[in-house]
Parts: sequence; C-alpha cells; structure tokens
Amino acid sequence: MRFPEFLRASVMTCGTGATALVVATLVGIDSSTQTTVTFVSLGWWVLAVLAGIWLGRSAAASEPIQSLLAGARTQSSLPELQPTRTLLNRLWPVMLATVIAAGFLFIAPQVPAVVAGLMIILSLSWRHQSHAVKAIEDRDGARFYVDRTPPLSAIRLVRTPGFRAIMAEQGSGPTHPHVSRS
Repeated sequence: MRFPEFLRASVMTCGTGATALVVATLVGIDSSTQTTVTFVSLGWWVLAVLAGIWLGRSAAASEPIQSLLAGARTQSSLPELQPTRTLLNRLWPVMLATVIAAGFLFIAPQVPAVVAGLMIILSLSWRHQSHAVKAIEDRDGARFYVDRTPPLSAIRLVRTPGFRAIMAEQGSGPTHPHVSRS
C-alpha cells in the first residue's frame, strides 16, 4: 500500500472512530442527570478541534514522517500490495480503542468522550501529511510503500523508483519539449 494512501486512511479511520464515539457519547449520556458530563465533553471536543487544527497547520511533513521516509529501504521492484492486510495490521490500535471506549459508554461516558477528543486531534493534525509525502515523492521521483511488518513492530517503508516531476523554473513560464525559447 502506498504510504500517502495509508496516511489518508489513517486520518479517515481516526475521524470515523471519533465521530462514532461522539455520537455514542451524546446518545448514551442521560441528559437529565449528567449535564456536567455533556458540557465538559462538548468543551473538550471544541478544544480538541482547535488543537488538531493548530498542530496540523503546517503543509510540510512532520519530523517523524521525515525520519520514516529517510529510513526507507530502497527496492527496485514493487512490494507485495495487500491494502486490507496493511490497514488491519497497522490501524488495529485505533479500531480497538474505539471499541473499548464504546464499551465504557454506560459505565463511564467520560471515557468515550475523551478518546473521541484524542482521535479528533490525531485526524486533524495528520490531515496534510499525505499531501506532504506526495510532494516529496513527486520531487524525488520515488514512491513510498508501507512494508510488511508484524502488528506490534514499528512501521517501515520501502522506497521504489517513480517518475520525477519536471517543474518549470520559477518565473520562466511553462516549458514544453517541442517549443524553443528565443
């Protein structure tokens, strides 16, 4: 699976988990007796949105992503592509956290509310990372793929050759191979 696609899927998985937990929390809270939990949860989610937007404001790749790209193993052929397996192998902690937090809904509704806020922060702070990696791929003429690793080990990447984007020099206008400049 291509790394930018994996990053987009991670953002969507965190966002989906957050949405499910927010809805479950709002449905599960007894509004007549737990008004404090309702207002604290709403305040936490607003803070989480603001924090996620603030943390994800840069369009550049984050330091952990940059070091992951720099440490990618070079390979001349495409790796085995199994997107479903890769997503389940790498995103199981997010899915498990969503299910466990939802299990606390009627015992302690604060738990799914807090986990939803954390997932909001993650999804909003990672929202530009796939574009940053795609820009690096286009600039360097490479493609990054998620390497097959055990579920409990750190993620690794494989770097394969790609097509390098040929950009016009700034201010020189568009270039075309059959048009000469005079």
